[in-house]
Amino acid sequence: MELTQDLLDRLLGESLRAREFSHSPYSKYKVGAAVLDEQGRIHLGANIENASYPQGWCAEPSALTAMLMAGGKRAVAVLVTGPGPDIITPCGGCRQKLREFSVPEELVIISGDPGGIRQRWTLAELLPYSFGPEHLKT
Repeated sequence: MELTQDLLDRLLGESLRAREFSHSPYSKYKVGAAVLDEQGRIHLGANIENASYPQGWCAEPSALTAMLMAGGKRAVAVLVTGPGPDIITPCGGCRQKLREFSVPEELVIISGDPGGIRQRWTLAELLPYSFGPEHLKT
């Protein structure tokens, strides 16, 4: 699927909109994610903090859950936004979760903030030599 400028603009806008749903009373660091699935649909997620810190979750798995619940099977792009100006990327755990539902050499991960798109990579660049479902096949 080609990531046209129009599609990138939509992903950025949706990821920024997802930040509005963040529950981040402790860190005050709102993160949004917009996942584009193999059918061309966009699914949103936001970070959700919890007073028992390890029980919170990131924006990316929230968006992946929305994708799966809507019948999506594979993420082809994810645009993650934070407050800026620092570039935000998925944490290690989120990279592994994205790995479960993508082709690492094809999944495009894009970093953005209210100022626009900052950088992009493939998942394979951010998570080289990753472990995935194919390793468990006998």
